[in-house]
Amino acid sequence: MFRLIVASIFFSLVSTFSTPIPANYTVFWYQQKVDHFNYNNNDTYQQRVIISTDHWCTDGCPIFFYAGNEGDVFSFANNTGFMWENAPRFKAMVIFAEHRYYGESLPYGDKAFSSLDKVGFLSVEQALADFAELIQEIKSSYPAARQSPVVMFGGSYGGMLAAWFRMKYPHLIVGALAASAPILQFPGLYECNGYNSIVTKSFRSYSEQCYLSIKNSWEAIDRIGANEDGLKWLSSTFGLCKPLTSADDLTAFSGWLQDTFGSLAMIDYPNPADFLEPLPAYPIGVLCSKLQDSTKQDKPLIVDIFNAVSVYYNYSGQRSCFDYKDDSEGGRLGGNGWGFQSCTEMVLPVCTTLNDSMFPLQPWDLVQVKADCLKNFGVSPEELKARWLFGGTNISTASNIIFSNGQRDPWSAGGVLQTYAPSLPAIIIEGACHHEDLRSTGPNDPIPLIRARQKEIMIIKDWIDQYYQAINHLPNEWARDSNLI
Repeated sequence: MFRLIVASIFFSLVSTFSTPIPANYTVFWYQQKVDHFNYNNNDTYQQRVIISTDHWCTDGCPIFFYAGNEGDVFSFANNTGFMWENAPRFKAMVIFAEHRYYGESLPYGDKAFSSLDKVGFLSVEQALADFAELIQEIKSSYPAARQSPVVMFGGSYGGMLAAWFRMKYPHLIVGALAASAPILQFPGLYECNGYNSIVTKSFRSYSEQCYLSIKNSWEAIDRIGANEDGLKWLSSTFGLCKPLTSADDLTAFSGWLQDTFGSLAMIDYPNPADFLEPLPAYPIGVLCSKLQDSTKQDKPLIVDIFNAVSVYYNYSGQRSCFDYKDDSEGGRLGGNGWGFQSCTEMVLPVCTTLNDSMFPLQPWDLVQVKADCLKNFGVSPEELKARWLFGGTNISTASNIIFSNGQRDPWSAGGVLQTYAPSLPAIIIEGACHHEDLRSTGPNDPIPLIRARQKEIMIIKDWIDQYYQAINHLPNEWARDSNLI
C-alpha cells in the first residue's frame, strides 16, 4: 500500500501542535515525482500524508481530501474540525496531503531552497498534480475506495488549490469547498486597498481609540527610531530577539507590526484558538483593551502598542523575545516557500492609498516587487499567469465548488462573493473571519456561522448522492443511514 520509504507511524490523539486530531490516523510518506511534466527528470521526494479510516465504511463511501497549503500539514489537520466532525456522518475516509516544499515534504531535503534549479519545482501546477496522483494511488491501494467519491476541502491558499483542482481535474473529485479562497486577488481583478480596508474596519468596529492609536503609532515609531538611542529603546521595549540597528531594520519592524494586525483580523474567532498563535476568543477586543488613549505621544503610545501586540505573540506568557524578522506567521506558515511563490505565480497585491486606513500610505509597486524578486530568488513574477491558467472571473463553466467567505476576513476582498453559476454557490458568512467555517464547532459560534456549515453539508451530500446515482452504486452503510443530515 503506497510507495513507502519508511514504516507507517500510528498516532492517537497526539500531534505536532497542541490541538489534537480527534481521530486515530496514520502518517504515510508517499514517493512523489518532483516534476510531473518533464520526462527527463526522474527525481522524487517524500510527500507526507495523514490518513484516517476510523469512520470509513470501506464500501465505496466518500473520501474527504484536504489540499495542503503553505505550512506544516498538522497545523491544518488540527484546525479543520469541520472535516473531522463530519467524517462519522458521511462515513468518510479523511486525508490531509502536505504541500510540496512545506512542512517536511521537501524535494531535495535541506537543499530545497538552495538554488533555482531545486526550488523551481514549487508551483501551483506541480502541487495540483501531486494531489491528482495521490488520489489515484489511494484508490488503487484501497480496492474498496475505487468507487468512492472524493470531496476536496481547503482554506485560504488551500481553498484556492481546492477550487482550481476541481477546475483542472473534475473527473477526480465530485466537488470542492473552497473556504476563504482569494482566487480573484490578482492584478487587474482586485483593488489592492481591499485587504487593509477590511483590517481597518475590524479594529475600528471594536474601538475608535484603538484604531487611532494604531494609526498614530507609525509616525511615532519613525520619530523614535530616527537615531541610535531610539532604535535601542524600541529593541528593549519590545524585547526583540535581534536588535534594530538601521533604517532597514526599522522598516522591517514596522512591516512586522502591520502583518501582526492583519493576522489578528484574519483570526478574530469567537472561540479560543491555536492556529497561528495561542489566542483568546475575539483577540482584537483583548488587544484593543490595551489601546484606550489615542492622545498619548511617542514612547507612552509605543509602550501601549507593545502591550497590545503581546496579546498576539505572548498571550500564554511563554515567549522570551519577539522576532520581527520571522515572516512565517508563528513559525507554522509561509517562510521561504511562500516568498518564492509570491515571486512567481501567487502575486496578490496589498496596498494602502486611503487616508482613513490605520496603516501608513504605501502603494503597490510592481516594478519594485519584480526587482526584489530578482534579487532574492532570481525570478520575476508572472502577475497574470493565474488568470490565464484558471480564468479569473470567467469560471461559469466550472461546477460543484462552494466559495465561502467570512465577511470580516481581509482575504474576502479577493474572494468570490457572487454566484457565477448555480453549481458555484457563494456563501458570505456574516461576522466570520478567515476560513472560520472549516474550524471545529465551538460554544460561542454565531448563528450565521452555524447556518453556513449546515448549508455546506447539504450541498456536499447532494454532490455525493448525484455521484452514486450516476454510477448506480450506493454503499450499504450509506443506504442504511437515511438520516444523514
